Amino acid sequence: MECGATGSTEPSSTQVSDEAWDHLHHDIAQLTRLQSEPHKLLSRRLPGLSTLPISPVEMLARREANFSGRGRFSPADSCHVLSRYLPENGPSVIDKMDSSGYVSQFSPDGSLFVAGFQESHIRIYNVDRGWKVQKDIRARSLRWTITDVSLSPNKSFLVYASLSPIIHIVNIASSTTESVANVTEIHDGLDLSAGNDNDYGHQACNIFSVKFSTDGRELIAASSDASIYVYDLGANRISIRFPAHRSDVNTVCFADESGHIMYSGSDDGLCKVWDRRCLIKNEQASGVLVGHLEGVTFIDSRGDGRHLISNGKDQTIKLWDIRKMSSNLTQNPYERSSQWDYRCMEYPDHLKNICHPSDISLATFKGHAVLRTLIRCYFSPANSTGQKYIYTGSADNSVYIYDLLSGAEVAKLSYHDGPVRDCSWHPDFPTLVSSSWDGVIAKWDFSDSSQNQGTDSCVIL
Repeated sequence: MECGATGSTEPSSTQVSDEAWDHLHHDIAQLTRLQSEPHKLLSRRLPGLSTLPISPVEMLARREANFSGRGRFSPADSCHVLSRYLPENGPSVIDKMDSSGYVSQFSPDGSLFVAGFQESHIRIYNVDRGWKVQKDIRARSLRWTITDVSLSPNKSFLVYASLSPIIHIVNIASSTTESVANVTEIHDGLDLSAGNDNDYGHQACNIFSVKFSTDGRELIAASSDASIYVYDLGANRISIRFPAHRSDVNTVCFADESGHIMYSGSDDGLCKVWDRRCLIKNEQASGVLVGHLEGVTFIDSRGDGRHLISNGKDQTIKLWDIRKMSSNLTQNPYERSSQWDYRCMEYPDHLKNICHPSDISLATFKGHAVLRTLIRCYFSPANSTGQKYIYTGSADNSVYIYDLLSGAEVAKLSYHDGPVRDCSWHPDFPTLVSSSWDGVIAKWDFSDSSQNQGTDSCVIL
């Protein structure tokens, strides 16, 4: 990848064609097109109109005439139509709290929404019942803020973490709405510092990231002691703990549903790939992804075991393919700025156009701001967009949406009065929810502009 291949910072109305990133000849480009481009007989354009996108109305007419021979839309056809309706209209306010919002996530099926706030408060909303509060949780043993939450796959349990070594687990399937820690309900504490007598155990163990495994049997956690923890819920003990980086591990996740491969990101500026099947004998990363100039705040996996994105304090999102990872790197070859503190300073102008000399990322996205807190980024949903977009919160109080293939900024959602640390796109519909330090949970829906009038994307498919 060339360092100059970055997303546009122009207004969202600016259009950038696929030719802008012709160098991105890669598997992910082909996979994205397969997931989000319509059947050629449904999208064939008239001579002289090749630069104009096919309209949903035309696609519907061709579907009714059975142009494709299937009599219906394929998943890619549906994604192509739904991805045209970006969630940029609004917003409407779901809730307003008295403390900063740090976490906001839909459940995988979109029926629940979880929001975590600084002052020991977590709310779970039932989306299917008009965003009614299903569970109002008051956390315990909280230090500074809720740093992360995770729902179990069966939506029966929630774990939450803060700047402490203890992760708490709550039964959210109970009939009790008000869940006050150890008053109305028990919040079991899982102590990750227990029995920590290794060489790296003397450091503070503050949890920045926690995730359930796909089968719900394990938790994976990233810690300020530069380590990654895997907790076996059935055995009620830590099954794996290993030093992963040279600085705080801010984020960790599973690569796919198998649970064998993990990705981690750290303040050392590196993303690492771990194979659990090799960790018992060798606590070494399977590979390292180099390209960020500053610390990594968040990682999201595409779910295919190959591709991921990472948000960095160098004000960029990087797109990676683990097949390009380095296998013999032990530290970041780039010397990061020691005079800059992202928590209270703007990113220096002289660093904004610097490219890492060993950058192996596939693409770089710029425009948003990663300052003051660990801002998160994600692939857009596979079901409705074919993962055609990347979206992120921003310290400039907005949400940014980028086109994965062109790098263009296709939407900027501005409403909040504080940094947007987290945001979440509904898995099936063009709805996005953002949470901010202003305490507002805001819901954005698809645009009802003139070019889309007459077509309801939630009905036609």
